[in-house]
Amino acid sequence: MRTFTKTADGELDRLDQEAAGLRWLADAEPSGGARIARVVSASRTRLEIERIDEVRASRDAARALGASLAHTHAAGAGWFGCPPDDWPGGTTIGRSRQPYVLDAADAPATWGAFYADLRIAVFAARLRDAGAIDGAAARTYDRLCERLCAGDFDAPQPALVTTPVARVHGDLWAGNVLWADVATGAVLIDPLARGDHAEADLGMLALFGLAHLDDVYAGYDEASPLADGWRDRLALHALSPLMFHALLFGGGYGREALSVARRYV
Repeated sequence: MRTFTKTADGELDRLDQEAAGLRWLADAEPSGGARIARVVSASRTRLEIERIDEVRASRDAARALGASLAHTHAAGAGWFGCPPDDWPGGTTIGRSRQPYVLDAADAPATWGAFYADLRIAVFAARLRDAGAIDGAAARTYDRLCERLCAGDFDAPQPALVTTPVARVHGDLWAGNVLWADVATGAVLIDPLARGDHAEADLGMLALFGLAHLDDVYAGYDEASPLADGWRDRLALHALSPLMFHALLFGGGYGREALSVARRYV
């Protein structure tokens, strides 16, 4: 097997966490889940995975990816914000330092509360501390969090997800989808895996664009019908990664994130 190896500092990026996410997502493959890059070896600072031979994206592959992703989500998770099984430690993941909930007893009861308290409020505070947003913008994010906690945007999971919480990739932008000659249409890499709403992955796919995205959605919805209004929630689910990009790069990302937040208050 040809492999690909990457290294990290072991602090801001812990590659043993990424490996745990890859293995957890791969557990869904026997039941039709998305194909996940195989972990060869992993430590805190080094990760070796199989090298994927990429091919040209096609509409059929996109539909297959959508269907397989639906089955990955259906594998379920223990609670909102839970880490993958065999978690090697740490209360946050990756350079985004997204918080995990390590104990079910501390888990938010609803998706809205999870997203408000452990994503939007966290990133809004960091943006405020960095001087990247003013008081008016901070109040917009506060109002959005109020609506989220009130359950205004809570929605049923897709039909195949029979648990309250879905098993998600968590960083499913186009660069982490490797089109390959596999039955599932693609191989997924670089997760921030967690328990979340399934629509989190669908929103992330839309954030930076993906080839044949409508076919991905069609394949997903055919395999696991989505709740009414799902398209209207895609931007909301993509907001927290957009806010993180605003922290990293500023400029247009900050303006776009605030524009999205205003749509939902």
